[in-house]
Amino acid sequence: MTHRAVAKLQALVRIPTVSDRDPTLVDPEPFDALLDELARQFPVLHDRLELTRVDTHGLLFRWPGRSDARPVVLMAHLDVVPVEGSAPWQHPPFGAEIHDGAIWGRGTLDDKGAVVGICEAVETLLERGFVPGQDVWLSFGCNEEVSGTSAQLAVAELEHRGVRPWFVVDEGGAIASEAFPGVGAPIGVVGVTEKGVTSIELRVEGRGGHASTPTRMGPTARIARAITRLDRAPMAASVPDPTVELFRRMAPHASLALRPLLANAARLRPVLTRALIAAGPEPAAMTRTTFAITTLAGSPALNVIASTAKAGVNIRIMVGDTVAGVLEHVRRTIDDDQVQVEIVERNEPSPVSPYDDEAFALIEDTITEVFPDAVPAPYVMMAATDARFFTAICARVYRFAPFRMTKAQRESIHSYDEHLRIDALVDGVRWYERLIERIPG
Repeated sequence: MTHRAVAKLQALVRIPTVSDRDPTLVDPEPFDALLDELARQFPVLHDRLELTRVDTHGLLFRWPGRSDARPVVLMAHLDVVPVEGSAPWQHPPFGAEIHDGAIWGRGTLDDKGAVVGICEAVETLLERGFVPGQDVWLSFGCNEEVSGTSAQLAVAELEHRGVRPWFVVDEGGAIASEAFPGVGAPIGVVGVTEKGVTSIELRVEGRGGHASTPTRMGPTARIARAITRLDRAPMAASVPDPTVELFRRMAPHASLALRPLLANAARLRPVLTRALIAAGPEPAAMTRTTFAITTLAGSPALNVIASTAKAGVNIRIMVGDTVAGVLEHVRRTIDDDQVQVEIVERNEPSPVSPYDDEAFALIEDTITEVFPDAVPAPYVMMAATDARFFTAICARVYRFAPFRMTKAQRESIHSYDEHLRIDALVDGVRWYERLIERIPG
C-alpha cells in the first residue's frame, strides 16, 4: 500500500508557490491555496497545534510537550524557485507525476518534501496520542528562496515569547551518496554552519556615445577587466574544523589510497586543501570564499557605447572570513577607483554549532537508526538557509533533510528534473517521527 504521504506531497508540489525578491511580483493565490491544502492534508495537526501566522504566508506551530525547558524547532519552507521555460524537464515540473518510483517536480527536494515529512510525522504521532518530551515548534517560511523576512519574523515571535530553542533542524544536508570520490558509503551530512551570502554590484559610469568612435577603457571594458582580475585572484584556502571532522569520519569508508589522508586531515590540512582545490569546483568550494559573476549589463544596443556597465557578484563567505575582509580583497584586487562597489546583501558566515554534545548525538543516532548504512558527520553548508537567522536565539542550529539523494538529485535542486524517491520520502517521515519520539523530557 502506498504511504499516504505520497499523495500529500503531490498535492503540494502541484501548487506553484514561486517567490520573488520583489513582493509586488509574487502571486498570493498559490500561497493561499497551499495553506488551504496543508490544512486539508493535515487536519489533526491544524486542529491540535497552536498556529501563529508569520509574514504574508509563513506558519509557526506550537506543539506543547511535557516540558518547555528545552524546546525544539523543526523548519522547512513553502516557496520554490521559478522554472526556466527552456529547461529540459523529463516530466512536468508542477505535475508531481510518479515515474520509476519517484515523485517528480519542483519542490520535491527543496523543500516541500521536508514540509510533508515533518507534518506527516507530527500528524501520525498526534493520532497515536503521543506527547513530546519538550515543546516542538514547526516553522515554515514563505520566502526563503529570496532571502525574505519570514524566518526573521518567526525568530522575532519566538524571542517575544521568551523561547530559546535547545536545537533547530532545517533543510541542508542529506543522506548523500557519491558525496566524495573514493568513499563508498552514503554520508549523512549535517550542516553545523553555513557560508555567509553577500552580493555586490560592480558599476562603472562613463560618457557613452556612438559605437563608431570608441574610447579606450570605456565602462564595458573597465568592468570586464575588473571581473577578470577578481576571477584570477581567489581568496586564501583552508580546511575548517567541521570539514576535518567530516573527513575523519569518512576515512574508514574510503579507498585504501585516500584513507591515510582523510584519517589524518587535522595534521595534513595544507595537503588536503591542495587536493580539494585540484578535485574540481565543488570540492574547492569547501576550502574558501567563492566569487560567482552572475549578472552583466551594458549598452542597450549594438551601436551604442554603454554609459553604465554593471556586474553582479554573488559571494559565499567561508567560515573564518568576514564581509569586511572580503570587500577589502575585492577592492584591492580590482585596483580601480572608477569601479564602484555597492553592497546589495551582506551576511556573515553562521556560528559553528557544536557537534560533540547531546543535541548533535540525538540527530546522528537517529540517522544511524533509520539509515544504518550511512555515516553521520558534520559539514560546512555552502548554500544559504532560513536557519541562519535562528542562530540569534539558538546555539545549536543544524541543517539536515532526512532523504537519500544521489549526486544527480542534488544537482537537480534549482535546476531541472528535481525528484524524490517514494521510499526516500517514507524514510524521511520515519526519521522525523523517531527524532520527535527521542526528544528527552
